[in-house]
Amino acid sequence: MQKKQPFGTIISAGLLGALVLLAACSRPQGAGGETRSDANDVPVPVEAGTAARKAIVASYSGTAALEPENQATVVAKASGVLLKLQVEEGDVVRAGDLLAQLDPEKPRLELARAEANLKRLENDFRRSSDLFTRKLVSAEAQERSRFDLETQKAVFDIAKLELDYTRIVAPISGVISARMVKEGNLIQINQGLFRIDDFDPLLAVLNVPERELTTMRAGQTVSMHVDALPGVQFAGSVARVSPVVDAETGTFRVTTEYRDGTQRLKSGMFGRVEIVYDQRADALVIPREALIEGDAEAAVFVLEPAPAQAVDVKEVTATPGVFAKWFGAKNKAPVELDKDSKPVPTFVAKRREVKLGYTSGVDAEIVSGLKDGDRVVTVGKAALRDGGKVQIVEANAL
Repeated sequence: MQKKQPFGTIISAGLLGALVLLAACSRPQGAGGETRSDANDVPVPVEAGTAARKAIVASYSGTAALEPENQATVVAKASGVLLKLQVEEGDVVRAGDLLAQLDPEKPRLELARAEANLKRLENDFRRSSDLFTRKLVSAEAQERSRFDLETQKAVFDIAKLELDYTRIVAPISGVISARMVKEGNLIQINQGLFRIDDFDPLLAVLNVPERELTTMRAGQTVSMHVDALPGVQFAGSVARVSPVVDAETGTFRVTTEYRDGTQRLKSGMFGRVEIVYDQRADALVIPREALIEGDAEAAVFVLEPAPAQAVDVKEVTATPGVFAKWFGAKNKAPVELDKDSKPVPTFVAKRREVKLGYTSGVDAEIVSGLKDGDRVVTVGKAALRDGGKVQIVEANAL
């Protein structure tokens, strides 16, 4: 009597035979016994970002050294010995404050002599006027007396001014940025004594390419960072925009100003300036690093779910079972399992051209070509081809 085979055993054998036959027929052999589709079946690990709605600003960035709005070099208007310095470098002064004192003795004596001569000529003119009224002197004599008086008044005023010039005063308000003389020095007329910088406001002048001429206007918001104060942002504004483009450089001047009540900003500091000239509150934005470099047209790799496919038993990396025992678990498998022993989702990277809007910092605005929620490749683009399989990994897993 013939012994019946268990029904489950017959099904397993039949299924196994079908799988073997399918694998043999559907996998053309290449050199070395490997199938030609093996390389295409191996997903490329990538990082991904998502297109989302957020605010974005349009801005122009440049660099410039800070300079004061007003700067003055204080020069001597009279000669003499410098008797006393009243200020030092770093002192804050106001217009009219005394900075230094020259020896006033000689100008004071000159003023006294001019004053005495003035009084004498005033008396002479009064007497001459009285005599002229009584017709005892000629009109010519009267005119000469008046001319002498007017001349002496000018001499007196000059002597008074020379005495005033021995007091060196600040022409503008600001900070003493340089002192160029010492007490006891013999000062000559027009010799530089001090330099005063007005740090309120400080200016940064940018030479901006002419293509930005229509985007720049006075009053726009500006932010600035300086190397000397890392991590600190200073707010400012565009003070003025030159209407003239330099024909040699193709640039125009944009002057930005900053008012720093803490006085941390100093003249000569190097600043990185960003001028915001437009902003959109609800723009479709992707990470800027998702853009494919080197393409004439802006493009990205968009992730789409890979088509569902049967998994070859030779490529399973799970715990060896009946099929793994038959074919061996040593074969390399493109199927990756997560920590819960579930297959990691596989995607297809499709190259897609997009139309760019504004770019700002790490973000890029997409005007057309993507929709909210689309996932794009950010890291790993160099190893991709259009339509290739990918798997998304964490940033620290590559």
